[in-house]
Amino acid sequence: MKITVMTGGEKFLSLDIDSEESVENLKALLEVETQVPLQQQQLLYNGKEIRNAEKLSAVGVSDGDLVMMVSNAPSPASRAPAAQVGFNPDGSAVNPSAFQQQLRSDSNLMAQLFQSDPELAQAILGNDLNKLQDLLRARNRHKAELRRQQEEEMALLYADPFDVEAQRKIEAAIRQKGIEENWAAALEYNPEAFARVVMLYVDMEVNGIPLKAFVDSGAQSTIISKSCAERCGLLRLLDTRYKGIAHGVGTSEILGRIHVAPIKIGSTFYPCSFVVLDSPNMEFLFGLDMLRKHQCMIDLKENVLRVGGGEIAVPFLAEKDIPSQLFDEERHAKEASSSGAQATSATKENISTPTGGPTGTTGRNTSQGPDFEAKVAKLVELGFGREQVIQALKFFDGNEEQAAGFLFGG
Repeated sequence: MKITVMTGGEKFLSLDIDSEESVENLKALLEVETQVPLQQQQLLYNGKEIRNAEKLSAVGVSDGDLVMMVSNAPSPASRAPAAQVGFNPDGSAVNPSAFQQQLRSDSNLMAQLFQSDPELAQAILGNDLNKLQDLLRARNRHKAELRRQQEEEMALLYADPFDVEAQRKIEAAIRQKGIEENWAAALEYNPEAFARVVMLYVDMEVNGIPLKAFVDSGAQSTIISKSCAERCGLLRLLDTRYKGIAHGVGTSEILGRIHVAPIKIGSTFYPCSFVVLDSPNMEFLFGLDMLRKHQCMIDLKENVLRVGGGEIAVPFLAEKDIPSQLFDEERHAKEASSSGAQATSATKENISTPTGGPTGTTGRNTSQGPDFEAKVAKLVELGFGREQVIQALKFFDGNEEQAAGFLFGG
């Protein structure tokens, strides 16, 4: 089998040796290659010293493995006085070369270092003294920070129990410890919570124009921007009698409504109505009104949008298939979706009665008896807000079917 032996100074030797050979025979071979006497060699495998009498296969050494050789030969640097291998106030070694040689000569200490701090162990075996000094300074700063925290905790423990400020600090320390433990648990058991969640987009066609549609069940209305409606050839159908101001996270101007236009999902065409917003940063949002109308299901297990009760399934787009500018639009889409939740009520407050609608109904005192409450409850069950349902029923003089049609945007 072939093994690689790492000697001092980050030098590597590739050796052919039988797996049943003893460690002592391997050392003899290394003595020829490195001129380091067998008695001064210590071999480490996975950070543990392997003994002369052991066979390579018995300690787990197999083809392609790495074995480290540490020389414990005495050197002038290793016999340097204690002051020479001391430490500066910042944690760096006074004599980094002597410090490095002293640690290299102690195989037991090196084995422990490879278990507890492999980065420092590699720096000690390397030839970059500046890197070693930087690591020693970093370890010293970390220890100083831990000492400072421990001193603060001890000071709080011995603080006056009737000192309000001390109790406040103890409370904050306990809370922070709980937060850190919760964060560590999340990193271990729920690491995906720290990743970015890709929003749900599907390929659709609006009036024959392909679009990336943002599927948002939190938006009450399906929304299209003025520029997108113009590109799809729908702006000519804009009913400006439904103008208004949509209030949500932000405010957007409602330019009007497009009552019906064809959208293509998969291979099937469906009728769709849109609220048109003056929102150039958001293109097309497929909201709850059309999700309900066409009996859509968001299937996250299969990662598809099912339409028509499941007869059509279109896959949600992968992150690589979503144009980069749409990620910047998600924030605006959230604002638009919140605005869309108020779009219907806003239009009713700001429009005149459409031609052909129930004229003379605005401002009537509709009876709010048990029948009226039953109608309100039935429409609220469909997912509309209570205030919105009441306004719709008043607008249509208590006609439940007309109010429902108006709420659904039909």
